[in-house]
Amino acid sequence: MQDYAAARRHMVDSQIRPNKVTDERIMEAMGQVPREIFVPPSLKGVAYVDEDIEIAPGRFLMEPQVLARLIQAAEIEPTDAVLEIGAATGYASAVLSHLAESVVAVESDAQLAEIANKALATLEVTNVAVVEGKLDKDYSRQGPFDVVFVNGAVEERPDSWTKALAEGGRLVCVEMIGGTGKAVLYTKVAGVPGRRILFDARTPLLPGFQRAPAFVF
Repeated sequence: MQDYAAARRHMVDSQIRPNKVTDERIMEAMGQVPREIFVPPSLKGVAYVDEDIEIAPGRFLMEPQVLARLIQAAEIEPTDAVLEIGAATGYASAVLSHLAESVVAVESDAQLAEIANKALATLEVTNVAVVEGKLDKDYSRQGPFDVVFVNGAVEERPDSWTKALAEGGRLVCVEMIGGTGKAVLYTKVAGVPGRRILFDARTPLLPGFQRAPAFVF
């Protein structure tokens, strides 16, 4: 029988800590959340590999070190309200629950949202609300949010995500720029989201966020 607790420790020590993650709260959270319960039973044995894991057609658990670095860039405070876009089975939601006061985790796939709810209930996570809905919807009425975390890569970022940010709020995501994934941080100052590229990230695209083909005459 696999020792998942040992696998979690190894993930933190070999994948996260050496890859520019210095926030001990993130490493503690990822050392506690059992990643194996957020993947299909057939994938439990590879739950802690250092790569993205496909958990449903076109949907992935983000590579652990990319996830950790994105969360670190968001500088989440214990009093923060977080909006997560693309919760999938809820793994990132569970990690975020250790860092923020509250998390609204949006998922468009009803089956994945149900799996996320069950997994989070198993862990007795009480500060995450999984919401089934469109990922590009305007959720500013549920906010404003101190952080928006996008759980996947996008070619097109809807304005609704930054609209949901509070003043001083941060949005972190992976954007496809010239065919290369780049982790990006947006910070809202005086109502305007400033953008900063952070690092390369080979994160799979979220379905529905591909750039529309350019019209050719």
